[in-house]
Amino acid sequence: MSEIDPITLSVLAGRMEQIADEMDATLFRAAFNPIIAEAHDASHGLYHATSGDTLVQGKSGLPIFVGVMSFAVKAVIEKAARDGDLQDGDIYIFNDAHIGGTHLSDMRLVRPYFRDGKLFCYLASVGHWHDVGGAVPGNYNPAATDVFQEAFNLPPVKLARGGKINQDIIDILLRNTRLPQSAMGDLNGQLGALDLGVKRMDELLDEYGAKTITAALEALGHRAEALMRSELTDLPDGRWEAEDYLDNDGITDEPLKIRIALEIKGDEMTLDFTGSSPQCAGPVNIALPTTVATAYVAIKHVFPALPANAGVMRPIDVIVPEGSLLAAQFPAPTGGYTETILRMIDVVFSAFAQAAPDRVVANAYGTINALSIAGKRKNGQPWVMFSFYGGGHGGSIETDGLNHGNAPISTATIPPLEILEAAYPVMFRKWALRPDSAGAGAHRGGMGAVYEIEVLEENGAEAFLFGERGRFAPKGIAGGGDAAMNAFQYEQDDGWHSPPLASKMRGITLKAGQAVRLETPGGGGYGATSERDPKAVARDVARGLVSEEQADAIYGTNWREGAA
Repeated sequence: MSEIDPITLSVLAGRMEQIADEMDATLFRAAFNPIIAEAHDASHGLYHATSGDTLVQGKSGLPIFVGVMSFAVKAVIEKAARDGDLQDGDIYIFNDAHIGGTHLSDMRLVRPYFRDGKLFCYLASVGHWHDVGGAVPGNYNPAATDVFQEAFNLPPVKLARGGKINQDIIDILLRNTRLPQSAMGDLNGQLGALDLGVKRMDELLDEYGAKTITAALEALGHRAEALMRSELTDLPDGRWEAEDYLDNDGITDEPLKIRIALEIKGDEMTLDFTGSSPQCAGPVNIALPTTVATAYVAIKHVFPALPANAGVMRPIDVIVPEGSLLAAQFPAPTGGYTETILRMIDVVFSAFAQAAPDRVVANAYGTINALSIAGKRKNGQPWVMFSFYGGGHGGSIETDGLNHGNAPISTATIPPLEILEAAYPVMFRKWALRPDSAGAGAHRGGMGAVYEIEVLEENGAEAFLFGERGRFAPKGIAGGGDAAMNAFQYEQDDGWHSPPLASKMRGITLKAGQAVRLETPGGGGYGATSERDPKAVARDVARGLVSEEQADAIYGTNWREGAA
């Protein structure tokens, strides 16, 4: 770190982060599907030339990709070492979740960056493609028992060799999607983002030189490690445990445990997930890269000042038992990874709440409710509306939870209903906050939402839901109450029905004029309900967020004096 002064280091850190941010923005503008263009389910970054460790990542991309993309780059490094033919202009592409983490919808592009004929670093792009084959449009198959039922599975292969695109790979990709135009548009957007990254890196090294940039990248890793160690020394030493459950795996209606033991000793920390359920038949398994990345995301929430750099994880030991659903082996299905990593974050928060309750929030709503509605238009062309849906965030020591936010694994946004209605033959009958859904407390949780979506296409459609929190409510902390659970219903000729597995179902046939309804959970409460200001309760009742009946039952009747 002595080789570069602090001011220059700060300037270069900002410049390199800006490169990743520009790559994010380029893809968001160019992508065809709204999950990338509107929801920003994508990410870009710079990665170490030999280790693949995260050096810099953009602020607009999904946090879960920070650690996961490091594993993707490492897979490419290993592939290139075996083949022995890495050259400038090469671009690798793959979506294998067991190698690169997350799930098969996330298409990864990795490009080596050369300077003066030598490998300097890697640039990487990941984006959630709208459809990559499989049994269920949109690829969230709640009944999948292996990856082959989820989507087309592509190992790391060269999309470009020495700057020349391999059209055969593109032909294979487009043949394995229901939406080839969307896939081609997203692919071109990612290629454009990588081109921009190369251009900006050229400009940066032209200005400062490779030696200075290398020194800066090394210093940033040391600084990230030092910051993490400093944060840990501010916390008490000890060991704390927490556990929570997934509703089921989509196949067998039995709960699945996620357990953690959090231990802090001086400037080091251990996150031990021993005791979590074994690998299961259904698609709520996750691969080891995803588990490690999720641990980083949870830590970043607890210590928000930490940078997106692999140095953060040096003082942290993540223990994941072999054979568990947190270290699933190929070809175990992983399509519902979002639900499992959300529960992981919940248990990390619950454990930290015992060590330092002022640093964490209560559990958020804990499910993205991946809902696909798909069919064919009058002209025979397929359409697939895939989206995720929001809920309430947990209360904290400072304030009530956020109403109708997105999941804490991402900085993505929920696509506006106007965009969805314009793109697909559906109509939102309702999009509103869900009263009485928040966990009570001195600071209540945020409100969940109610969505009711009607099919307009005269050919009808099929619906598929992959959700969670239908059996186990988001938890409060520091004495706060639990939130309302997830609820899903679908309309048939004889009325409304609920799925037998609570939050997962596939192949729901809908006629034109029929609808599905999601009532998403709120966030858990923070602190004892007796400490809530009666005026705040009165305000919630006046706004329709809390019913008078629930206010009386939970907070007593003193709030009525504040309403006068």
